[in-house]
Amino acid sequence: MNNKIIIINGPNINLLGEREQSQYGSITFKELKEICAKKSNELGLKVEFAQSNVEGELVNIIQESRKKFSGIIINAAAFTHTSVAIRDALDIFKKPIIELHISNIYKREEFRQKSLISDIVTGGIFGLGIDGYILAIISMQKLLKNEN
Repeated sequence: MNNKIIIINGPNINLLGEREQSQYGSITFKELKEICAKKSNELGLKVEFAQSNVEGELVNIIQESRKKFSGIIINAAAFTHTSVAIRDALDIFKKPIIELHISNIYKREEFRQKSLISDIVTGGIFGLGIDGYILAIISMQKLLKNEN
């Protein structure tokens, strides 16, 4: 098992702890990275974190991930609902992908209830707050273990 995964985060995730704490909680992006690194290490995974507010940068990160990582956990944030380019890049990945959202997109505004990536990812976690990242890491470790 190649134990390298990447957690990709879309727009405004860098402002965790500052924005809409009722939706996203009070943990900062830096704290989130530390929590994820600790859990990944416990499970024997090597994790990298990426975040961008720019769609094209996220597409580049996904494309480059094909050769470096065995799995992607992605919180595409607002691009979930708008980016065919990110969807296409993920579709080319051909390895496990977990879609993640801190809030439950299906309980929010109508325009947020459509995910352009849900039908091409391996699975999804929605509405469980920051704990969703931990669950995604655990799930990814199990997916990668079962692949070999």
